[in-house]
Amino acid sequence: MTAQATVQPRYPAAVQQELIDSVRQAFEQRQPLKIVGGGSKAHYGRAVSGKALTINEYQGIINYEPSELVITVRAGTPLYVVEAALAEQGQMLGFEPPAFSRNATIGGTIACGLSGPRRPYAGAARDFVLGVTMINGRGEILKFGGQVMKNVAGYDTSRLMCGAQGTLGVLLDISLKVIPMPAYEETRVITANQQQMQTLLARLGCQPVPLSATLLHNDQLYLRFSGAKAGVSAAANRIGGDSPNSATTFWQQLKEQQHPFFDRARDEGETVWRLSLPPSAADIPDALVSEQIIEWGGAQRWAYSRDNSMNLRTWCQENDGHATCLNHQETSKQVFTPLTTDLLYLSQRIKNSFDPAHILNPERLYPGL
Repeated sequence: MTAQATVQPRYPAAVQQELIDSVRQAFEQRQPLKIVGGGSKAHYGRAVSGKALTINEYQGIINYEPSELVITVRAGTPLYVVEAALAEQGQMLGFEPPAFSRNATIGGTIACGLSGPRRPYAGAARDFVLGVTMINGRGEILKFGGQVMKNVAGYDTSRLMCGAQGTLGVLLDISLKVIPMPAYEETRVITANQQQMQTLLARLGCQPVPLSATLLHNDQLYLRFSGAKAGVSAAANRIGGDSPNSATTFWQQLKEQQHPFFDRARDEGETVWRLSLPPSAADIPDALVSEQIIEWGGAQRWAYSRDNSMNLRTWCQENDGHATCLNHQETSKQVFTPLTTDLLYLSQRIKNSFDPAHILNPERLYPGL
């Protein structure tokens, strides 16, 4: 019987130095790099061509102070490991990030900047970033922010990394604010159309109601309340309606895009869109979408569309919003709403400052960036 060799974990310092050396070499050779985490969000953004730079080996929780509500983690750490450590202390990531698979890393989570159902009531991913350590496009280590709630050391550059999808730097260490898990939650379902939802939520927004998530689909409005049991029960009883079975599973499936809406068979030529709009925005014309669900009190909508002429994106811009294309076939096109001339100029200056040779995830967000 042959004994199996035991694979010893590599020291984080050695992995970090390897990443630095790889970026420096790529900078000198002008070699594009494709930053790879767990691959769970590879569908988000434009396709990237380049040599793979994998961060998965750089993992581990560096520091966690439950009493201070702060955790510092290496970017390659699986998201589920972070969430499990927080759950042991009755805490959580307040922006309720989607994972999409068990391979999701905390670095990819912050780089993509996606938030779950709790986002409009607790804050977006960027609101929880306190500081980062990263490698820029020259192979230099930069540190921004820290591990405290208040940071007045100039521009909040650490939050700029949230949603940049690796185009500005390779994330190494990330410090995040965490929040206590709610003591009690309750979900209610009532019948409502979009206008009735907007009216109800505008009224609830003026009251001390512990609302933590909403969803409108097929004239069924789901409302989740989180907090102290007395306050949650009072709010839920005031709303009335039904209490669905397995509410926790329902919101988990919505967060992970496993809700039946996302699983339905698409008609040929249909594209999936993520729309960001003011909560009071009008109904989307029927000619532009075949089906939709509305989250975040009306601010986020997911829609299937057969419109290939970008009329849906134009409609969103006319209504003070923007649209993101989530179809894999569209990754060579404009996935995100095109930038205005001023924003494009500013984005180019930022890109040139952090990544002068444009080697880090080139054109992941926009052509030329």
